[in-house]
Amino acid sequence: MLKHIHIIVNPASGNDEPVLSVFNKVFQPAQVDWDVFITKKSGDACEYAQRAVAAGVDAVGVYGGDGTVTEAASGLLGSGVPLAIFPGGTANVTSIELGIPGKLEEAVALVVGVACDYRWVDMGRLGDRLFLGHVGIGLEANMHENADRPTKDRLGFLAYPVAALQALREPPMSHYTLTLDGQTVEIDGLNCMVTNLGSLGVLGATLSNNISVSDGLLDVIVVRSVDVTSLAALAAKVTGLADPQDQLPHWQAREVCIVADPPQGITADGEVLGQTPVEVKVLPRAVRVIVPA
Repeated sequence: MLKHIHIIVNPASGNDEPVLSVFNKVFQPAQVDWDVFITKKSGDACEYAQRAVAAGVDAVGVYGGDGTVTEAASGLLGSGVPLAIFPGGTANVTSIELGIPGKLEEAVALVVGVACDYRWVDMGRLGDRLFLGHVGIGLEANMHENADRPTKDRLGFLAYPVAALQALREPPMSHYTLTLDGQTVEIDGLNCMVTNLGSLGVLGATLSNNISVSDGLLDVIVVRSVDVTSLAALAAKVTGLADPQDQLPHWQAREVCIVADPPQGITADGEVLGQTPVEVKVLPRAVRVIVPA
């Protein structure tokens, strides 16, 4: 039974809802002592999570999108203090992957209910940065550059497909040299994804049924071109009609190095970070997350 929880809130997240009243409605009857910490800049969520661990709280909650959730998880790395995810962003891919309710009140109630469980979740490391979801290289980075904050505020989740269509006007083809646990693979493509999650952010749509957030492995997937086969494979998977593994190359590894010629942009959990080359490694059982039983 949780008695004391620190909640990190990103006020710039995509949803406009009275979060404090929801927290009070759920936690007060359950006699849970809760404190709120508001982020103002990048890095705040990680710092607040670290302070919460030092304060000896029973759990750390985070209200925000995937970037804020990742920051908070980074601050909990190795502590064993559970992370409660309250979806408040545009996509919320991590919460969808873990089956956390999309409605805020239901997600908060999960923390104090009898139907909750705890799941150890892997994270990835890209240089000094940790990620829960995935690293996208090429088309995906271009997409996130186009899906800026005003566009997200105006269109919500639709900002991403709109941005993808804009990025496809000049597809960023490149030659990838992938080093996967010491083995080298070369392949041409317009997007390379190193992912910890199978979810595409749409309920029921996954990249592959073989991807697990708790298997101690990263999954590497390449979209080779915008030809009919690749796009049909992606569309079929999004609509739940097929698994694109036969068409889209897919590998698993603990350590991944990617060189692109010409260099391509990089995004991690929705944040644009620069250009290739990039080295990524998995951190198994990095953080414990409160999930539905």
